[in-house]
Amino acid sequence: MERAPQRNPWVWIPTLYFGQGIPYFAVMALSVVMYKNIGISNAEMAFYTSWLYLPWVIKPLWSPVVEMFGTKRGWTVALQFVVGVALALVAFTTHLPSFFQMSLAVLWLMAFASATHDIAADGYYMLGLSQKEQAAFVGVRSTFYRLANIAGQGGAVALAGILITRTGDPHLAWAVVFGVLGAVFVLLCLWHFFVLPRPAEDVKAQVADNPLREFFGTFASFFKRDGILVIMGFLLLFRLGESQLLKMAVPFLLDPAQKGGLGLDNTELGVVYGTVGVIALTLGGLLGGVLIARFGLKRCLWPLAFACHVPGLVFVYLSTVLPENIMLISAMVAVEQFGYGLGFTSYLMFMIMVADGPHKTAHYAICTGFMALGMMVPQMVSGQIQQWLGYQHFFIWACLATIPAFAMTALVKIDPAFGRK
Repeated sequence: MERAPQRNPWVWIPTLYFGQGIPYFAVMALSVVMYKNIGISNAEMAFYTSWLYLPWVIKPLWSPVVEMFGTKRGWTVALQFVVGVALALVAFTTHLPSFFQMSLAVLWLMAFASATHDIAADGYYMLGLSQKEQAAFVGVRSTFYRLANIAGQGGAVALAGILITRTGDPHLAWAVVFGVLGAVFVLLCLWHFFVLPRPAEDVKAQVADNPLREFFGTFASFFKRDGILVIMGFLLLFRLGESQLLKMAVPFLLDPAQKGGLGLDNTELGVVYGTVGVIALTLGGLLGGVLIARFGLKRCLWPLAFACHVPGLVFVYLSTVLPENIMLISAMVAVEQFGYGLGFTSYLMFMIMVADGPHKTAHYAICTGFMALGMMVPQMVSGQIQQWLGYQHFFIWACLATIPAFAMTALVKIDPAFGRK
């Protein structure tokens, strides 16, 4: 396979995955803070924002279309433009009388465009790199994906906090934030239009005489894999506990001590969770990629599974002690996020291993669809569970909910050479 020799991967992989991260974090993280700022309850916020996962859950249904028509490069650039427009549209909804409903509708549009962009971008990534290169760059792609998180949960949340303080109007503050993000994304779209290489295998597919048969055949070939039930179980259950913790981490950090939270403001949240936490997450992701490239996925799977889930105990500590020292809070969040970033690389490489084959773009999309389903359903009820249990007991529950992840880790079969070839 030709590996796009006209461009060094460092030219396009960082910006491609930074761009992939912005709409995801806008939909799944910024919306949480925005709705929290305007007074939406934890249960209502968690329920409605968790439904925004649905496009990532069902994206396998149209992933063969991306594979059958057009090029991955063409899909990637076009969808980046759509996402940029959707980000700008959120800004226009902020002062509408039906802001909550209208903003959710635009976020749905953005989610569908972003989910489809993920299909194209991930397929594009796998076309241009060997297995060893994919393992080596999995930390890089994760790093720049998480840097989008810093730009979002760090910079954007902090900017919103400053604007809210100065104007007293959270609607205006978030209009400015989403307007800026829309402009940034359009610039990324233009950059990729000019710099993305054209791998030899990224060509328009030859559609068979019966495209429907090819369409459904792509799905059938995935579900005919050996050990498919274990694979599906791993994809669905590996993030069962972490997904619930992730949804309630921001409300916990923002809620006052009377409600069992730490009482941070938006600016402090941007620093602690969106900057310090994401830097630690990024460093963990880079180290995880290096370890898998060096030792292979099989040898790394168990250590990285523990690294991903055990640090969740940090939130049990924080919700018990309720410290006020911002340095201590930052250090604790950094520990949890570093472990999560380190461990999550094993999950990414597992999906790449499962997807490897003639339909890797569609099959990887199916894997990420199961991942999203495993996130969406637990998160939909996480707000209600938190309100029933309180933050301390909720985080204990989230840690106990990681047990199925270890059970599935014991069952999956890994090619000993995968990630090192």
